[in-house]
Amino acid sequence: QEQLVESGGGLVQAGGSLRLSCAASGRTFRNYEMGWFRQAPGKEREFVATISRSGSNTYYVDSVKGRFAISRDNAKNTGYLQMNSLKPEDTAVYYCALGRWEGQSIPKNYDYWGQGTQVTVSS
Repeated sequence: QEQLVESGGGLVQAGGSLRLSCAASGRTFRNYEMGWFRQAPGKEREFVATISRSGSNTYYVDSVKGRFAISRDNAKNTGYLQMNSLKPEDTAVYYCALGRWEGQSIPKNYDYWGQGTQVTVSS
């Protein structure tokens, strides 16, 4: 059983940067693919990025390619999402999740979820 806690969200101006963290409490973090999703008010939860168990493979939604970078430190049971050149349309609650299959962009394919952290980008 894994419990996930996100941190690092906040209010930032357009063009700014934030680094989100996802801390896992269990001992099996390294056995899971890790993903980041986001959900804006009135919208469905949207895939942002995912990273393989070893960290060697990463996948991104087109809208964040070149701006966001997903990474993980299995020794620390922690994953990260570095967000640069932020835009107002990036405003959402960001969630990290763990799943068993590489490259998954559908929320139902993830087994564990954090509570989310709010990211607000002002124009």
